[in-house]
Amino acid sequence: MSKPESNSFQQRIGLFDATMLVSGTMIGSGIFIVASDMARDVGSAGWLLGLWIVTGIMTLLGALSYAELASMMPRAGGQYVYLKEAYGPLWGFLYGWSAFLVIQCGSIAAVAVAFAKFLGVLIPKLGTGPDAALFTVTGLNWKVGLPLPWLREPLIIFERSEFMITAGQLVAVGIVVLLTLVNCRGVKEGKTIQNLFTVAKIGALLAMILVGVFVASKPEVAWNNWNGAWDFFSQSNPPGKGSRFLSIQALTGAPEFLVMLMVAGGAMVGSLFSADSWNNVTFSSAEVKNPARTVPRSLILGTLLVTTLYLLANLTYLMVLPVQGDEALAGMLKSIPSEDLTLAAQYPNPTQALGISQAKDDRVGTAVMQAASPKLGVPLMAIAIMVSTFGCVNGMVLLGARLYYAMAQDGLFFKQVGQLNRSGVPQAGLLCQAFWSILLIFSGTYSELLDYVIFVALLFYFMTVLGLFVLRFRLPKAERPYRVPGYPILPALYMVLCFLVMVDLLIVRPEFTWPGLIIVLTGVPVYGVWRIIGKPSKPGATG
Repeated sequence: MSKPESNSFQQRIGLFDATMLVSGTMIGSGIFIVASDMARDVGSAGWLLGLWIVTGIMTLLGALSYAELASMMPRAGGQYVYLKEAYGPLWGFLYGWSAFLVIQCGSIAAVAVAFAKFLGVLIPKLGTGPDAALFTVTGLNWKVGLPLPWLREPLIIFERSEFMITAGQLVAVGIVVLLTLVNCRGVKEGKTIQNLFTVAKIGALLAMILVGVFVASKPEVAWNNWNGAWDFFSQSNPPGKGSRFLSIQALTGAPEFLVMLMVAGGAMVGSLFSADSWNNVTFSSAEVKNPARTVPRSLILGTLLVTTLYLLANLTYLMVLPVQGDEALAGMLKSIPSEDLTLAAQYPNPTQALGISQAKDDRVGTAVMQAASPKLGVPLMAIAIMVSTFGCVNGMVLLGARLYYAMAQDGLFFKQVGQLNRSGVPQAGLLCQAFWSILLIFSGTYSELLDYVIFVALLFYFMTVLGLFVLRFRLPKAERPYRVPGYPILPALYMVLCFLVMVDLLIVRPEFTWPGLIIVLTGVPVYGVWRIIGKPSKPGATG
C-alpha cells in the first residue's frame, strides 16, 4: 500500500510546488471578506480572533492526521482513496460525488465569480452588478422548502425571484476555460501558474498586513477593541447580542453562555470556509516526487503558513477598524460606491465609522487599504483579490480532476475520465469539471452550494480522520513513513472539534447543513447505478 500506483502520471511536483498548492487553494477571497459577517455574529475582538485561532488549530490537526494517511497511500485521488480503504468504495464514492456536485465545482464557480466581482470594482461593466447585466428575467417565484419537525415553517433551501446573466459570469467562464485548457497541457504548466500566483497572493496579503500595521493602524481603535474584547456577550449589554443570538436563544431556550458558544460555532462557517481545501493536494499524490514524504510535509507547511497569515490579517483588522460599526450609516451608504470620495465632507472617515461588522459589501481588506489611502485603497485591494482568486481557481482546477480520475479507475465515474492524455493529465476529468462548474456559474446557485460546503466537508474530514484509527487497527504493520504526533490524542481532539461544530451547525445554521446532507445521500442510489454499469479500468481497482 505504500508504493505509488504504476501509471503514466508525471512526477513533477516538488515540496515547494506542493506547499504552494496547499496554500494557494486555501487563500481565495474569504480572508478579505468573512470577518465582517463573523463580527456581526460574535461582536467583539476576543471572540472574533478566538474563532480564527480555533479554526487554525482544527486545520493544523486535520493536516497532521491526513499526513499519515498520505504517507501510507501516496496515490491519485487522496481523500477518496483513504475513505475507500477505511470503509469500502461506497464512502469513497459519496465523497467524490459530493466533491463534484458541491465542494470542488461549486467552489470553482464561486471563486471565479469572485474574480469577476472584484474586476467589476475596476471596470463596472465587467462585474456582477446591475451595470453588467446582459439578460434578466424577473417575476420568478422559484422556491424549494424542506419541512423539519422542530421548525414551524418549512426551511427554504432555494429561492429565486429573478434570473440574470452578467458580463461577470462570462468573465468567470473565461477564467475556468482558460485554466482548464492550460492544465490540459500538463502538470508542469499548471504548477507554474500556481507557484507564480500563490507567491503573488502571499505577497499581497503580507503587503496589506504591513500597510495596516505601519500606515493605517490607530492605537485608540486597537485599545477600544481589546478593552472591550468580551463585552458584546456580557450581562451588561443585552441589546448588543444581535439577531442571531436572540433567534437561537428563542429556538433552544438554552442558558446564555451555551447560546454564546452556539452562535460562535455558527459564525465559524466563514473562517472554516476561508481555510478549506487544504486537503486537495492529496488528490495529486501520484504526480508528487517522493510522495510518501513530500505530501505530508506540504500539508503541514502549507496549513501552518496560511494559518499564520490569517491570524496576522485579523490582528491587522483589529488594529485599524472597530469591530462594531455604525449600522445606520451602513444602511445610508449602501447604495453609494466605495470609491465615491464626495462623502469625505459629511463623513471624514467612513471606513472607520463602518468598522469590521458594517464594512461596505463586507470588504474588510478593502476598508483597511482605504484607511491608508482613500484613492488607491479600493483598486489596489481589488487587484490583490483578483490575483488571489485566479490562483485559487487554478489550484482547484488542477487538483480536482485527479479525484475523478481515481473514481473512474474504480468504475465509479465515466470511463474516459480515468484516462490520461499525451501530457499525462486526466483531460476528460478536467473538461467534465469545467462543464459542471460553468453550469453552476450560469445557474446562479453557486452561492447556495457554497453555504452547504462546510458541513459536508467537515463530515468527510471527520470520517477520514476516524479512518486513521480504523486503518491503525486493521493494518498495524503497514508502512507509515510519517506518523501523526500525539496519536491518538491529537486526531481524537480534531474529531471532537469537528463533531461539536457539525452538531452546532445542524441547530443554528439548518439552511446550510440539511441540504448538504441531502446532497450526500443522493449519492447512494447513484453509487448503485455505477456499480451496475461501471467497470474498473484496471484489475483490483475497487479495492
